[in-house]
Parts: sequence; structure tokens; C-alpha cells
Amino acid sequence: KNFRISNFALDLVNQVQQNNTTIIFDFGNPYALRNFCDARNLVACYEDDSITQRAAADLLAGNIIAKAKLPVTVCEKYPFGSGIIPVAALPVVEPAAAGMDPVKLSIIDSIALDGIAAGAMPGCVVLALKDGKIVFDKAYGTYDYDKPGPVTTKTIYDMASVTKICATLISVMKLYDEGKISLNKTLGDYLPWVRGTNKAKLNIRDILLHQAGLIAFIPFYRATIDTNTGQPMPSIYSTGENDSYNIRVAQNLYMRNSYEDTIYKIILDSKLGSKNKYVYSDNDFIFLGKIIEELSGLPLDEYANETFYKPMHLTSTGFRPRENFDTTKIAPTENDMEFRMQHLRGDVHDPGAAMFGGVAGHAGLFSDAEGIASIFQMLLNGGTFDGKRYLKEKTIALFTAYNSNVSRRGLGFDKPEKDNASRKEPYPSALSSPLTFGHTGYTGTCVWGDPKTNIVYVFLSNRVNPDGGNNLKLLRMNIRGKIQDAIYNAIIP
Repeated sequence: KNFRISNFALDLVNQVQQNNTTIIFDFGNPYALRNFCDARNLVACYEDDSITQRAAADLLAGNIIAKAKLPVTVCEKYPFGSGIIPVAALPVVEPAAAGMDPVKLSIIDSIALDGIAAGAMPGCVVLALKDGKIVFDKAYGTYDYDKPGPVTTKTIYDMASVTKICATLISVMKLYDEGKISLNKTLGDYLPWVRGTNKAKLNIRDILLHQAGLIAFIPFYRATIDTNTGQPMPSIYSTGENDSYNIRVAQNLYMRNSYEDTIYKIILDSKLGSKNKYVYSDNDFIFLGKIIEELSGLPLDEYANETFYKPMHLTSTGFRPRENFDTTKIAPTENDMEFRMQHLRGDVHDPGAAMFGGVAGHAGLFSDAEGIASIFQMLLNGGTFDGKRYLKEKTIALFTAYNSNVSRRGLGFDKPEKDNASRKEPYPSALSSPLTFGHTGYTGTCVWGDPKTNIVYVFLSNRVNPDGGNNLKLLRMNIRGKIQDAIYNAIIP
């Protein structure tokens, strides 16, 4: 009489609901929902077979979004047409509807496939927005050269140095909005442990411009490798996690907690170069990440998530992806035979970021293409996204403009070369306007936003798979630049 739901079952469900946050999944006839109209969260599943059960599990895990309306009336609270139809923050449209030529966009197919055939990367994702709408979103190739497993548009990639702008920099901009950080102050003003060193007086503006004098790169891991065996030193690393060794650098490899202080000391003891000379440095953003933590009271990953990713519903963007995402959706990176002695998947490729436990100001962010595109659309929108403000428009204008007399850089952002019009090898594209801002990542990623044309371009790949030296092919073939050219050329005059 009640779809085989017993009074005992109903009583049990009602008791469970009273003191717990619950979600009720009703498999079968939707009229059975009348028993649960007072539920806090209610999902109509319609069928009770393996396909529906797997779909329900994906919904529960956040892998898919619920979007449907009831075809019947089940009770007064839920009449015919009740349900959820979310409006996409980045709607998908036919290219022509956004003023883009689909035929010219199709040229991207041959550029991407040529790169895969030449061994520049095993696979990639290309996404383009025009006027806040998705006009191109395609995946190519596989995760590995020698294994099946096609890349999808939802594949999650190691963003490498795109972390600098899509995690650290936007967090700095938020703190700048709130008056908590000044570009004219120094590291010593914000980081007590820097005081008394030659880094204390380094100016925040100079750090954002990569012209504070910090050296480009410090291979922290090399001092932890046994020169006789070529293996990580057992005094610094453990194959199992415990109270003394709980900084994960890779699968079955945990660094001694106290060694993190040694890394900071190495940075503080490093020599300074000439001020006002452009030297692109990871160390600049390592310091910025620590300032964010000092001022916010939160780890960098938590601050970025709570301030941007979570309210923007970027469910596939964040740090430490093994803790938050389905590992099968993460593209593997390098088969690391110098440090971690394994093929990396879901652990950050950058060895320095790995030694910080996967969270650092210069690397560690993982994301799918839509997550990165959403962040950049927010910036192109002047700081708003899906009706909510995240940053002030004047802050974005300041940080994305040219800010240096000795380089092409903005404040934290990379920008086109100033002489692109006459340059033999324009960067990132001969067609990008001087207003363009973005960044590239060592693993084979990039994102660029152009306020003049209102275009966002995202390219994600794992070019370092299987060998870090493999990345040169992507650069030599200029795949990222050619695809960006194709997007610009597709704009209908």
C-alpha cells in the first residue's frame, strides 16, 4: 500500500533525521516521496538499478550536479515542476552565438593532435570563453602515451606555476582589498622569522614583480638524496606516516616534520642578486604564500578555498587532490627518477612544493579547465562572479597592468611582451592586446585573459609525462601560442 515501505522503516528514517543532517535518496516510484516531504534534502532517483545507483553515488560525491524537476505532484510542498535547474555560471553556447567562427575554431583540433603525434604531450584540454560563455571545450589524447584512458574536459591537471596567480596572487589581492597588506611594506613587516636576515627589507611590490633580488630556484631535495645510493635519505624520509614523519611528498614517502625549518633556513641564507633586475623566482611566491598564512591565520590552501573556490563552486580546484578529488580523474605527471622514484599522480610535480606538503605559494594547485576559466572570468568581470563580488575592480586593474620598467610583468601576472608588434617570436600571441594577463605552468599549462576582446583561454596538459625533459617539444612547436592565435582568428569582425 505504500510502495513496500514499512511503518518501521518510516519511523527509523524519521528518527535518524531528527538529530542528523541527512540526505534521503528515494529509489523507485516518485510518488513514494510523499513520505519524506519534510526532509531537509531529498533526491528522487526514479529507478532502482545499478546505473541509477552509480549515478546517485556520483551525485553524493559531487561528481555530477542535480538538475531536474518532478514530473508529478507528490505532496503540497512538492507539486509538479518542483526541483532544481541550476543556471550555469559559464553557459555553453554555439560559437556563432558569441561572435566566433566555428570553422576557424576547428583548427585547434589539428594543432592539438599534431602535438600529441609529435610527443609534445600525451593529451590536453583546451577551453575558450567569449563574453563569459564557453565557445570551445574539448579534450584530446590520453593520460599516458602507452596506456588507455582518454582525457576528458573534466580531467584535473597539476597547474604548476599557474598556482602563483590562481591561488596565491588572488589571495594577496583580497588581502590588499581589505587593507591588510601594503605593496610598499617589506617581508620583515609581515614575517617575524625573516627579521634579522637580508630578506627582511625586501619590498612586496618588488617581490610581486620578481625583481627583489631573490635567486630563481633552489633545488631543496638534492641535499636530501644519498649520494652513494641515489635514494632519499632514511634520516629525512620514511616510507610510512607517523608523528615525526607526516609531510607527504609522494606515495609511501613522508618527510621528517622538522626538516621544513631547514628549507626556510636555506631560503633565508641564500644570496641576493641585484635589485630592480628581473629574475623569475619561485622563492618570491613562497614568501607571499607565508604572508597570506600569517595575515589570515589559515593555511594557504584553506584560505584560497574558503575565499574563492568554495563560494565559486569550483569543486575540482584545490590543493592536495588525493584528499579531495577522484584520483582516476587526475592526469599523471613525471616518472620522477631523481627524487621520489615513482610515477607521480595526484602528488604535486614541483619537488619544492612537495617538501612543503603539497601546499606552497609557487606550486601545488590542481584544477580542471573550467575552474581556472572561472577564476579568470571573475577577473575579467571586474571581480564579480555569478552575482557575488570577490575582488575590487580597481585592484584588478592595478595588478593586471604593466608595472615594471625592466620587464613585461604585471604585479604577479605575466603579460605580453611590450614589443609584440615587431617581435620575431611574439609572446604569448601576436594577437593578444596589451591588456592581456595570465601565466604559464611548467607541467604544460597556461591561462590568459584579454579584457579588450573579453576572451579567456585555458590550455592544460601533462607535457612532463613521462619525462621532465619532454617539455621542450611543447615549447618548440609553440602549441599553446598557436591555439591562442586560432582563438583570436575565430573572432568574427
